[in-house]
Parts: sequence; C-alpha cells; structure tokens
Amino acid sequence: MAALLGTVLLAVLLPARGSAATVAGIAAKVLVGLLFFLYGARLSTRETVEGLRHWRLHTAVLCCTFVIFPLLGLAARGLVPYVLTPSLYDGFLFLCLVPSTIQSAIAFTSIARGNVAAAICAGSFSSLVGIVLTPLLAAALLGNSGAGFSLDSLLSIVLQLLAPFLAGQALRPWIGGFISRHRTVLGRVDRTSVLMVVYVAFSAGMVRGVWSQVTPWRLLALLGVEAVLLAVMLFVTGYGARRLGFSRADRIAIVFAGSKKGLAAGLPMATVLFGAESSLAVLPLMLFHQLQLMVCAVLAKRFARQPDTAPSTAGPSQTDPSPADPSDIGPSKAGPQGTVPSQDTGPSQDTVLSQADAPGVGAREVGAPQAAPSEAVPVRPEITTGRAR
Repeated sequence: MAALLGTVLLAVLLPARGSAATVAGIAAKVLVGLLFFLYGARLSTRETVEGLRHWRLHTAVLCCTFVIFPLLGLAARGLVPYVLTPSLYDGFLFLCLVPSTIQSAIAFTSIARGNVAAAICAGSFSSLVGIVLTPLLAAALLGNSGAGFSLDSLLSIVLQLLAPFLAGQALRPWIGGFISRHRTVLGRVDRTSVLMVVYVAFSAGMVRGVWSQVTPWRLLALLGVEAVLLAVMLFVTGYGARRLGFSRADRIAIVFAGSKKGLAAGLPMATVLFGAESSLAVLPLMLFHQLQLMVCAVLAKRFARQPDTAPSTAGPSQTDPSPADPSDIGPSKAGPQGTVPSQDTGPSQDTVLSQADAPGVGAREVGAPQAAPSEAVPVRPEITTGRAR
C-alpha cells in the first residue's frame, strides 16, 4: 500500500508530460504484457484440464464476478449525485465489471488452508474470460458514460493481455521450469506493472486537471460504499457456497476468488476504455484493491485458526477432482478416494506464487491418506489365514 500511495504522490508532484508521458505509457504496456506472459508460462496445461473438472466451483466464481458484482454496481446508481459524482460512479461500476485477481486469491487461500489448486484455476479462468467479457459489459452498462467501446478497443485489450498469456502457455514446456524456480520474478513484475500504470493514469489526470473534481468528502463516501460492497460479496460468496454444498476448502477458494477484483487486469482495460478519463476511472478500483487486501488478510488468518482446518477436513476437497458434489464424500469414502487423487495435486505447488503456499497444501496431502492404516488392519488376518491353508 505504501508503494501505491508513493506512486500516486509522485504523479501528483512530478507528472509525466509530453514525450516522457509517451515513454511511460509504452513502458506500462510492455510490463503488463510481460506480466500476463509470465501468468501463461506459470499455469500448467494439466492443471487447467484438471481444474475444468471442478466446473461447479468455477461457475460459482464467474457468477459472483460477472453477474452479482455488476448487479450491485447498478443498484448503487441511486447514490448519484448525492454520495458519488457521475465520474466516480462510472469508475465504481467499472470496478464491478473487472475480472478476479490471481496472485492474492492464491496467497489468501493458501494461508486459510483452502483449495489452492481451485483458486489458481478460478483466478486464471476469470482473468481470461474478463479479457472479452469486461469490455462487452462496459459497452452495455457504460455506453452513455466515459467508457468508449469499439472493435479497436477490444482488439487492443486482447493483444495486450490475451496474446501474451497464450504465448506464455505455448512456451511453457521450455521455460515453465525456470519460471517455477524464480517465483519472485512474477511478484516483482506484478507490482512494477501496476505501479507504472497507476503513475501514467494519475499523471494524465494531473495534466488535465481532473482531480479538482474530487473532494475529501467524496473520497470518504466512495470508500464507505466500497466497504459495503466488499462486505456484501464476502457474505454472498461464503453463505452461497455453503448452501450449494461445497466443502470447507472449496468455500475458502470461492470466497477469496469470487469477492476480489484484479488491479493488474483492470488498470490496462480502464486506460483503453476510458482514455483521457482513466485517472478517475481507476481510483475506485485502486481503493477497493487496498481494502480487499486488508480485510482478506484478517479473514484468511481467522480461517487458519479455526479448529476444523484439520487435514481430515480439508484433505478430500484438495484431492478429489470430481465435480459431482464434494459434500457427498463421507468418512467411509475418505480413505479410498483420498489416497489416489492426492498425487494429482503435486504439480499445483509449482504454480503457487510463494514458498509459503506449499506447506499449506502439503498439510492437506499428508492428512488425506491417513485413512489408509485403518483400511489396512483387516488385511493381516486374510494373509495369515491364507498361509495357514
């Protein structure tokens, strides 16, 4: 958060102008393209195919991201102009259309001992779908506002985000191992690209004088509205996942993937769709990003402290790839089904962004096969009886 605030302050004091603004804009696009290239090189094809089997979880995350969020954004239209200005509301509504995040969703799911593999796939699927769906939703819901949609803007977003991702996937067989061994590179590129886009957008806003439209009262009001939005989405994802019969580990993945919005994907889209007005459009997204990080950090630690985070509870969800109904796995089935599929979760550890994620997954994998010794007890009498015969 300090780095983000420092970047905003730098843009206010020393905004990029003229040729410097052009160079900074090109650098921001290159860094964002590199970020999505690394995302593609990091996500294994096998993991993606296995993640597709858990279609119920991914459908729930996509519905939260691209259905419930936009509906809540439309419901906030009544706050204009009493609480939010029209420009801030456009940015708030655009925030509701942005795809989910990848990095922080994985990190918080790992801390909370949830289904890390599902969080990886859910965040990746949401980002890929959002590359096409977010501009279409913006055209439908923000057509009369500052956002301008055209085939050129869609093509620009696809070339900037989707093309590097697909290139990374294509080159994964040759560079995937290197990327996995240097995970910190991805985190640095992520932060640097976001900070560069923020600097370019806020510099443009300072040069055009758009910040005179925002008062401290409006900022506090916007932060309050976003706090309510986050609270509602955390409740919807948690309660809805429980009502749909998901296991605890899957519910954690749904909460952290379905209630979050991605800054790395949203900022480039805003600069393309809003153009000169992007500085105000990205402000709600930036505030929501910081708010969700602080709240979800506390929530993840609370999940991790709960007593039912034992491996016997989280194990079946992490290892069972069947999309039918995770709640159907009873104690009598935990042994046979928990031991064989647990081997499939190994590759997912290569894609976790930090080494701290691996122990969370490993704890579940060690716990899941613990039913094996109880299954092996009746085997000895059969062997002894066979020898006696």
